[in-house]
Amino acid sequence: MIADSSSLNTGSALASSSSSRNGGTSVTKTTLSAFGNLIKLLPTGTVFAFQFMNPVVTNSGECNATNKTLCAVFLAACGFSCAFSSFTDSYTDSDNQRHYGMVTPKGLWPSPPSNSIDLSVYKLKFGDFVHAGLSLLVFAALGLLDTNTVHCFYPSFDSTQKRLLQLLPTAIGVVSASLFIIFPNQRHGIGYPSTSHSDHTSPKSNDTAPPQNPINNA
Repeated sequence: MIADSSSLNTGSALASSSSSRNGGTSVTKTTLSAFGNLIKLLPTGTVFAFQFMNPVVTNSGECNATNKTLCAVFLAACGFSCAFSSFTDSYTDSDNQRHYGMVTPKGLWPSPPSNSIDLSVYKLKFGDFVHAGLSLLVFAALGLLDTNTVHCFYPSFDSTQKRLLQLLPTAIGVVSASLFIIFPNQRHGIGYPSTSHSDHTSPKSNDTAPPQNPINNA
């Protein structure tokens, strides 16, 4: 009887642990589904680094004091990367090379002088601050609601506030998507893939005008 009781307790503990893990996985899937394409607005390298390194620094959710410190520093670094990338941009010059720089009130910096691109059009805008805040918000929800992060810092939150964990990503996703529509992101800075659409070149005002049709003097 004692052996049977011990087996039942062990089975219950395993079932409870499995249920908790499954619940955490479900929350992570809900988070990813809620953000959808918004995750694509985050720097690709930062998102990849988070997905690859987070299980390592959190020891797959089994954290000690060292893991918690490493995870906190790692999350802060990724958040800073997301916000900082919103203040960078790039262009393709006449040398067919991609040039990156920070956007400033006067234009792109640092950047080599260009004969074909007016760098003053890359000025700092109010929308850049909006994008930085939204990127930080989206990543914060993605990082803090990750299964490993939840099990590391607040394991009981997964079971007591499961409904909140399911609704919060959706709410943040709706708000962020609405603001991204109002303030569309047209920059292609560090960490974002370059596309042909992003190769916008603004010729300087002193460029040579196109030749006119010759007059036929009959």
